[in-house]
This record gives sequence, C-alpha cells and structure tokens, in this order.
Amino acid sequence: MLELRPNCECCDKDLPPTADDALICSFECTFCHDCAARHLQFTCPNCGGNLLQRPSRPERLLAANPASTQRVLKVHGNCRQTR
Repeated sequence: MLELRPNCECCDKDLPPTADDALICSFECTFCHDCAARHLQFTCPNCGGNLLQRPSRPERLLAANPASTQRVLKVHGNCRQTR
C-alpha cells in the first residue's frame, strides 16, 4: 500500500491524500507537479526514475488506511532555490 506522503520533498508544499498534483517515483519519493516540471524535468533526483501522478485513495478507505504523516525533505541541487 502506498504511504501517500504528506508533502513535496523539494519545496515542502502540503500534498494531502486527495491532491491531484502529487507525483511519485517507484520508491514513493513525492513531489508537487510544479517542482517536478520546473526543477526536476519529471525525473526523481533520488533514483533517476520517472515521476508520475500519484494514485488517490478513496476517502472512505482513509480511516482504516491513513496516509503517512511523516514529512520528507531532502536537499537536492535543483530544489534549493524553491525554499
């Protein structure tokens, strides 16, 4: 099951489980669409994989299967100017 991380790893923008602008790689590194497009060219800076739209979890299932609350922020060369 996906963690549904709560923020963009690049700019720390909130990305709730229902966010339609959240993108992930196969390792679930999570970025907002703006950072993925403007700074990362839709390529994960951690693994080099492509960033695709994160699937949503139906709200009725979030109570039993909540999204992660652990925020992840990393220093990536292309992201420094966003903070």
